[in-house]
Amino acid sequence: MSGQRSKLAILLWSATPERPQLCATPFVHAAAAAAFDCEVEIHFAGPAVRLLVAGVAESLRPWPGVDTSIYQMMRQAANLDVSFRACAMAMGALVGPDEALIPEYSGTVAASVFVQRALDPEWATLVF
Repeated sequence: MSGQRSKLAILLWSATPERPQLCATPFVHAAAAAAFDCEVEIHFAGPAVRLLVAGVAESLRPWPGVDTSIYQMMRQAANLDVSFRACAMAMGALVGPDEALIPEYSGTVAASVFVQRALDPEWATLVF
């Protein structure tokens, strides 16, 4: 990928369990970028962190009549080595200490990590 960005950071903040119709696209884009050998991170912020709670994304479908769950789309991206990172502050505020998280979850990061990605010329960013 000479001369091109080879890393992609995606920020999820409006794609939340309450708006499942917005949740499919970020994971499809992440999987597509990973298929092009791009390093991909998805940063979950605000209420989007709820997608990382076991069972939440599995119960969501992007549109009526679609059999594929949001979790299945997340797993497709994770199977291509897309990492799932969550805002530490949002996790502390919106995910209970006794709630199980999906196995694809990669850990918490500070909000500044996404900002660093946005400022780094090697990284492209998308916001959903």
